[in-house]
Amino acid sequence: MQMIADLHTHTLCATHAYNTFTEMAAAAKEIGYCALAVTDHAPAMPDSPHAWHFQNWSAMPREIGGVVMLYGAEANVMDTKGGLDLSESQLKAQDWVVASIHSSCVPGLLTRREANRLWLAVAENPYVDIIGHSEQENYRYDYDLVTKAFARNHKVVELNGNSFNVRRDGIPNMCALLRACLANGCHISVDSDAHSTHQLRHGLTALYAMLEEMQFPQELIVNATRENLVQELQLHGKPCAEEVGGILL
Repeated sequence: MQMIADLHTHTLCATHAYNTFTEMAAAAKEIGYCALAVTDHAPAMPDSPHAWHFQNWSAMPREIGGVVMLYGAEANVMDTKGGLDLSESQLKAQDWVVASIHSSCVPGLLTRREANRLWLAVAENPYVDIIGHSEQENYRYDYDLVTKAFARNHKVVELNGNSFNVRRDGIPNMCALLRACLANGCHISVDSDAHSTHQLRHGLTALYAMLEEMQFPQELIVNATRENLVQELQLHGKPCAEEVGGILL
């Protein structure tokens, strides 16, 4: 199994990542990817770039070294009402928006009811594209209930390779989350959440094994084919979809 893109990565614009846009694109090209989403942390995270970072994408090219770039953000969920740390205008300016929970923004544990409420609210946000590393044990939710809402609202659920390094308590939950996505026709993305070119190159191995064991269908994996990715951008009404599709297809 081989993906054609990674849709959740970081650059040294986030201070606990270690490589530039150019270096990440070059590594993506070496792997065989045709596209890469850079989604640095939004302002509520201590390591985040200045808010201007997310408003100046016209300064960046659509392709770097032959790799199609999607410029976005990893927005932080801030409360159980699904509030995010980027404004509507900032969210609309992104090619790709990951919504994730980080402990610095939602500290402590959530009850199952609170976690359900949070993700059901995020599911209704028209500017969120993908749900980041939501298998975390501290924020466990009803996978069947919520993935139905994700599928209905065209939210992609992420399978996150970096969880094997920094969120190991959630690894046992990944298969249950995948089963719910499969049962409810919810699209997924297989991402490294790479903070370096090393992680970009090596971050998906364990995820591939999990998908192969489950025989997860390619048509539900948005970064499995060029066609899937372009169709997903179109489904989400992304302004970049036509330009990206013109290059990839």
